[in-house]
Amino acid sequence: MPEQQQDQGQRQGALRRIFLLIPGILLCGVVTVISLGIQAAEERVFDHPYIEALVVAILLGMAVRTLWEPSERWRSGIAFSAKQLLEVAVMLLGASISFAAIVASGGLLIGAIAVTVVIMLAVSYGLSRLLGLKTKLAILIACGNSICGNSAIAAVAPVIEADGDDIVSSISFTAILGVLMVLGLPLLIPLLKLTATQYGILAGLTVYAVPQVLAATVPAGIVSTQIGTLVKLVRVLMLGPIVVGLSLFVARRRKANTKEGTAKPTAISPFKLVPWFIIGFLVLAALRSFQLVPDIAIAPVTKTAAILTVVSMAALGLGVDVRVLSTVGGRVTAAVTLSLLLLLGLSVGLVHFFK
Repeated sequence: MPEQQQDQGQRQGALRRIFLLIPGILLCGVVTVISLGIQAAEERVFDHPYIEALVVAILLGMAVRTLWEPSERWRSGIAFSAKQLLEVAVMLLGASISFAAIVASGGLLIGAIAVTVVIMLAVSYGLSRLLGLKTKLAILIACGNSICGNSAIAAVAPVIEADGDDIVSSISFTAILGVLMVLGLPLLIPLLKLTATQYGILAGLTVYAVPQVLAATVPAGIVSTQIGTLVKLVRVLMLGPIVVGLSLFVARRRKANTKEGTAKPTAISPFKLVPWFIIGFLVLAALRSFQLVPDIAIAPVTKTAAILTVVSMAALGLGVDVRVLSTVGGRVTAAVTLSLLLLLGLSVGLVHFFK
């Protein structure tokens, strides 16, 4: 009887958590429907959407957020849509990608990605220190800017024993810059006369998070989306050795600073280094490579991923408070912004080697 009551309580708790997500998800769904309707209207009038639905969703969500701050009733569903649904979209994208594309990219591209990450780690860290930021905060900014934004910060923070203020300071600007990159990066396609491959590489090298790469490349076509996602995944996979290296460095310093020499390295979970949706992406890509995903399933899966991306962009817009700019310290703002601009400049120069 106690076990039955416990099971019933767990089921009720799960249903309650699902119920709490519904209002926020429905709100994102409404923004999505309006955005898709605007894109459809553009296609009827101009035969081509000048502003894609996912961009409309971001802008519309930001407009709503500026005029109205969602209460707790809405926030859990909005947060779920912005994170979990977008992660599902990224995972589903793996079904349309074959590992042959990675092999075809060659060692030159993979080497260029690794060199870019290493250079930007050093440049971002040095710039942050020159601006007077603390060592740990400089490390967080460098890793976030060079690898994968908040995910890298979250993985590195416990390893270097960063305090809460450093973590908040380093991630507070990421949401704003992430949205700006998603909105502004496609404008470089006509300005720099980039091919689909070049733009995919550029997006993969510069955009913070894997889901944001998907959002930034969808308007440019499937080739840019596939290339951008693959490039970004290589960047993300570099987080593993970097975190391990930092862990060993911190452990050595701690051991040197203690007489007993009993310090132990910080425990590292592999699931923190490689998120679940990237594992899912790689599994689906492997299944596709071995032709275990039928061609007839690709179109529905890709369409589902595209719709989930628009829903998530609506949630992202609803979660962005532009007034946060006034609360971020000037030196942190300068360090993050200048680091991103330097990364963008380095990446623009690099993509011209890849036709």
